[in-house]
Order: sequence, then C-alpha cells, then structure tokens
Amino acid sequence: MLTRKFMTNRLLQRKQMVVDVIHPGLANVSKIEMREKLAKVFKSETDLVFPFGFRTQFGGGRSTGFVLVYDSMESAKKFEPKYRLARQGLVEIKRIARKQRKERKNRNKKLHGTEKAKGKKAKKSND
Repeated sequence: MLTRKFMTNRLLQRKQMVVDVIHPGLANVSKIEMREKLAKVFKSETDLVFPFGFRTQFGGGRSTGFVLVYDSMESAKKFEPKYRLARQGLVEIKRIARKQRKERKNRNKKLHGTEKAKGKKAKKSND
C-alpha cells in the first residue's frame, strides 16, 4: 500500500491522500482491511479513516483511490457527507418509502400556496 499526494488539511482537520493498493491474485481489497491498515500507519482509530473512490486498473492487481483521515470524530461528522458516514455505520439515514413520496407529491398537486407547506386537505367547493 503506497500513499501519494499526501496533504495535511488544517482547515478541515484531516489528512488526505491518494492510495495505491497492490493486490495480486485478489479482485480488490476490502475497505475494512484498508481502514485498519491505514489507521495503524497514521496512528488513529479505524472510525476516523474514510476510503472511497477506488478503481481497479485494467488487468487487476492494482487499485487507486482516495483516503481521508480525520483528527477527531466531531470533525468527521461535521465535514464528511452524510452518505459516507452512513456507509461506515456512524449515521442512520431514514428513508420514506417511494410509494409514500409519490402519494404525497400527488396530494400536494391539489393544494394551492401555503397549504402545500402545511399539507392540508384540498377543500371541495359547493358551486
């Protein structure tokens, strides 16, 4: 495992780098293993290491990706996107079912103005 383009980013309280992983005979390397090895190298906890964007070179045997190592959990939760935090199990993203989203959208089509924000029922006029 080799690191390139290493940079200490004081503003975002992290170390960032490009990582080249050589893995002959394997399709790719698990991110969990990579996090453990990088945490040991940079003397940090595994929860503070965020590997992402890995691409395997044609023919296999070598992958390149990006790694961020945060100084603290607070800075990781502050600066890291929610989807990456969710990948590592640090944040739970609640999802509304697709059918419910579509039904709400179609109910809102019948409403006007500020009623949409409140989610009131559409009134039927007696003409």
